[in-house]
Amino acid sequence: MPRMGIYPHVLLLQCVVLTFVCSAFAFTEEPADKTAKSDGYCSRILRAQGTRREGYNEFRLRVEGDPEHYQPGSTYRVTLYASSPSYFRGFTLIALKEGKDGDRDEDYAGNFQIIDEEDTQFMTNCPPAVTESTPRRRTRIQVFWTAPPAGSGCVILKASIVQKRIIYFQDEGSLTKRMCEKESLFGEETEKPALECCACGTAKYRVTFYGNWSEKVHPKDYPKRANHWSAIIGASHSRSYVLWEYGGYASEGVKQVAELGSPVKMEEEIRQKGDDVLTVIKAKAQWPAWQPLNVRAAPSAEFSVDRTRHLMSFLTMLGPSPDWNVGLSAEDLCTKECGWVQRVIQDMIPWDAGTDNGVTYESPNKPNIPQEKIRPLTSLDHPQSPFYDPEGGPITAVARLVVERIARKGEQCNIVPDNVDDIVADIAQEDKEEDDTPETCIYSNWSPWSACSSSTCEKGKRMRQRMLKAQLDLSVSCPHTQDFEPCMGPGCSDEDGSTCMMSDWITWSPCSLSCGMGVRSRERYIKQFPEDSSICTLPTEETETCLVNEQCSTSSCLVAEWGEWDACSATCGVGMKRRERRVKMPPSDGSLCSTEVAEVEKCMMPECHTIPCMLSPWSDWSDCSVSCGKGLRTRQRMLKSPVELGECTEDLEQVEKCMLPECPMDCILSEWSEWTECNKSCGKGHVIRMRMVKLEPQFGGDPCPETVQRKKCKVRKCNRGAGTSDERRRRKEEREKRRGKQSHDDTAQEHPGCKMRPWSGWTDCTKPCGGGIQERFMTVKKRFKSAQFASCKDRKEIRACNVHPC
Repeated sequence: MPRMGIYPHVLLLQCVVLTFVCSAFAFTEEPADKTAKSDGYCSRILRAQGTRREGYNEFRLRVEGDPEHYQPGSTYRVTLYASSPSYFRGFTLIALKEGKDGDRDEDYAGNFQIIDEEDTQFMTNCPPAVTESTPRRRTRIQVFWTAPPAGSGCVILKASIVQKRIIYFQDEGSLTKRMCEKESLFGEETEKPALECCACGTAKYRVTFYGNWSEKVHPKDYPKRANHWSAIIGASHSRSYVLWEYGGYASEGVKQVAELGSPVKMEEEIRQKGDDVLTVIKAKAQWPAWQPLNVRAAPSAEFSVDRTRHLMSFLTMLGPSPDWNVGLSAEDLCTKECGWVQRVIQDMIPWDAGTDNGVTYESPNKPNIPQEKIRPLTSLDHPQSPFYDPEGGPITAVARLVVERIARKGEQCNIVPDNVDDIVADIAQEDKEEDDTPETCIYSNWSPWSACSSSTCEKGKRMRQRMLKAQLDLSVSCPHTQDFEPCMGPGCSDEDGSTCMMSDWITWSPCSLSCGMGVRSRERYIKQFPEDSSICTLPTEETETCLVNEQCSTSSCLVAEWGEWDACSATCGVGMKRRERRVKMPPSDGSLCSTEVAEVEKCMMPECHTIPCMLSPWSDWSDCSVSCGKGLRTRQRMLKSPVELGECTEDLEQVEKCMLPECPMDCILSEWSEWTECNKSCGKGHVIRMRMVKLEPQFGGDPCPETVQRKKCKVRKCNRGAGTSDERRRRKEEREKRRGKQSHDDTAQEHPGCKMRPWSGWTDCTKPCGGGIQERFMTVKKRFKSAQFASCKDRKEIRACNVHPC
């Protein structure tokens, strides 16, 4: 991204080129009412009447693979380039629906994506269009274009070229590309590649599977238990081997994947094909079917292709289901230009393997006899289908597949490279070890690698970490959370991040003079900046003198050598500088001298220190501050630039929350209540006290101890038959009173040797809150002669009451 100090000079330079553009366009006058319907700028571009050169193909607009049809939603690489020795300084690129004028937003089709922000940007006054970021001499630009959704019809890609004061805008020819929507293959056999592959070397790809089958997107009858994607199985293979195809019959391996989710038989079939297969593609199953990417990374696998084995096929089961799958069949990664496809993005709907007759996710097993052909599911298959739509609309995609080229190996033979990187991308990445992490272990993503432990060229090691978020099955151990690999100090490796990676030089520009001694130049750009934030010092432009036609005519002017460059207009960042030369001899015919006598070009000064600090990479995250529950972790970085450059406002430390398994919580009790009064007025009795449970134990904490305690009490001996007449009278009245309260209960309680009166009612609680007691009594009504005193006596019960806190 450009820094703050650059903008005024870039804008000045853009104004200069835009002046060239505007002076060359002749705008057609439009009625005021029509112009008011839009911002007007896009439509002015489309109605510009610039120079048109039929049949002249020095400039060309190309879509990777030169397809005549586009797949809705797929992404294509679009390249605009000039044939040597031509070049262009500016350009405009648009994509219109066929037959549309571009007056409305709806007239534009698909979306452009910027690849290199130093070369391209969206046009400020016409957002659907792409234009240059900085006007300079260039021979090619590239952007991605994502095709519009189904039903958009044909699309016209148009480009305009600005070369000094000359503008080309073609409605036909090499600066226009027409592409129409690819028809659906539903019910048809899988399309087979028609041409032999002419690519050289090999290419390496990474396939990533993004499942979108979820209850939110596909709510009808969504299985809430056991929903999953089975393990991915596939291969890169030759045209003579077919893993599966629409209109064909499922092999035993495909059947086992489709019905059981088992890839074992399918892998066995693939490996039996010998030289027809280059790479077996495998990725893990996903349980459950959908989780956010910050919880679980999308499964991916890497594979290679070559000239004879340039097709890629795979499948994975939608589970539970009768025999429904998603996958690609014989996807060709070889282009017509003898190169390798850069990227494939495919939204996927399920297909039926034809081996089971079920219509819902959890239909009982009912084999198809005879077996039917493989076909895509549709929204009109059966009213009970989870994808049923009475209007017959498209099925919402259940997954998206992204296949990206990550390396090329060996000498490449395509004449027009896909990008400059392809010229030097001849080193394939080493195969990674298979990830053996059990599916029951859920981890965070790996942290960045730490700095090497060695600061010299002696071997050291570096480390990265990840955090175990959950262990779904305690019987299965989870692997380590730290990873180490050997390394050497800075400057000791060929892949040292402190060096600049440069592109190749582009061809020399034409000589600045058509007669006599002139100047020509060539350019290159920085492909990769150093990881340590140091400045690239390698030159990006070269200039040399050139001589054209020493015997110049008298109508030419003779000019002196160029003078020294003026000082850069900027004290920091990017500025402009100027140099001049004088006319030594004007043309003898009295005409004006057409030779340039002044030149202006960009100049680079030390970086503007709007952010004056140079920082080291972040350290690894520290361990969580707690051993369980919620805590904090930190990471730091160091200030590498001198303090004299200015105050550094960047953070040198970051803190974030971390979560470990919940901490055990022990039972929490209130304080003991006071002891109650003795339950007997004489003789042996007891007293009690209680406490409340404030918090039950959680996550394996200590259980609650006893909440009620009892101990004996003894007031005084009871004297049988003793007591004053007043006391005897009082006890008699209390007995009669209790007897009167229980007169309604005629049922007498029986004990061996005696007859008992019914239980009395519970007395009032001794406390309104904080824990009190209640009592009730049972007395002897009649004692038989055979009764023993120990078994026939009055009884009393006590219980707690009003235990809530005060």
